[in-house]
Amino acid sequence: MEPISLPEPGIPAGNSSSVPQKKFRVLVGVTGSVAALKLPLLVAELLKIPGLEVKVVTTERAKHFYNAQEIPVTLYGDEEEWQLWKGRSDPVLHIELRRWADLMVVAPLDANTLAKVANGICDNLLTCVIRAWDLSKPLLFCPAMNTAMWEHPITARQVEQLKGFGYTEIPCVVKKLVCGDEGQ
Repeated sequence: MEPISLPEPGIPAGNSSSVPQKKFRVLVGVTGSVAALKLPLLVAELLKIPGLEVKVVTTERAKHFYNAQEIPVTLYGDEEEWQLWKGRSDPVLHIELRRWADLMVVAPLDANTLAKVANGICDNLLTCVIRAWDLSKPLLFCPAMNTAMWEHPITARQVEQLKGFGYTEIPCVVKKLVCGDEGQ
C-alpha cells in the first residue's frame, strides 16, 4: 500500500514537493507471546513504508523471543522508564512515547498483557503507555496466544473490553502453533 502524500493547506498540489513531509510515527508494543519471534520481520516491513518512523516498547517476557540486535529502531523497556526519570522536572518515558506516536500497534498481545490492559493494570512501560494512550489516536492490538487460552471465556470479554475503549482488534489467524496444536 503506497502512502498518500497530501499537500500542505494553502499550497497547490504541484508545489508540495519542496515542503518537508511530516513523518508518521508508529509505536510498536511487543509482549511475551511466542509470536514475538516475528518482531524483526514486523519492524522491517514497517520500515519499507516511506515516511514512517518506528519505535518499539517491549515487555521483559517478550525479550525471550527475539534478538534485540535484529531490531534496527529504538527499543524501550522497563529499565529505560526508570533510568530516564530522576526528579520532578524530568520527562516521564511512557508519557513522552504517548505524545510522540501517531498510532500504536501491540503485536503480539499475549493473554497476560490482554488481561492487564482490560483491567487497567499498568505495571510495566508498555501497559503504562497503553493506559495513558490518547484515545483520539488509533491503537491496534493483535491477540496471540495458545488456542486453549484464546477459547477461554474470559478472553472474549477482555477483547470486547479493549474494543470498548476504542481500540481496534486485528483478528487471530488459524494455523499450526509452535506447541504443535492447530487453531487460532
